Amino acid sequence: MEYIAHGESTFMPNATQSGFLSKKAVWTGRVLTGLIAAFLVFDGTIHLMKPAPVVEAFIRLGFPLSLAVPLGIIEIVCVLLYIVPRTSILGAILLTGYLGGAIATQLHSGSPVGELSFPILMGVIVWAGLYLRDDRLRSLIPLRS
Repeated sequence: MEYIAHGESTFMPNATQSGFLSKKAVWTGRVLTGLIAAFLVFDGTIHLMKPAPVVEAFIRLGFPLSLAVPLGIIEIVCVLLYIVPRTSILGAILLTGYLGGAIATQLHSGSPVGELSFPILMGVIVWAGLYLRDDRLRSLIPLRS
């Protein structure tokens, strides 16, 4: 296996060694990324705007409404990091933490399974979209046949 030279990490395999992935799969990853990013930006934006459903959700979950704006900003920043190719893996890691907090909150508040499964599904889509569109991630975590 070749490794990247010229001052870069010798632990990262060269992107060309990760294997071929069809253009259709890469585009599927881009579409998944776009859809999840659009949803999460929308979610972060409504935290900033604080419409009645957000206020009701914060009350039901036991959070002070003063956390809505900081949580919205954090979510939008994580999404921006996720959609920029250079920082996409960091963004996915941060979104995983953010969604993990949502899961913990849902568990703590006794929410129904449907509400609990939603952030889990969002996290799966975040990583599936990134895996399909990012050769670096496929190099790091190759699927075996």
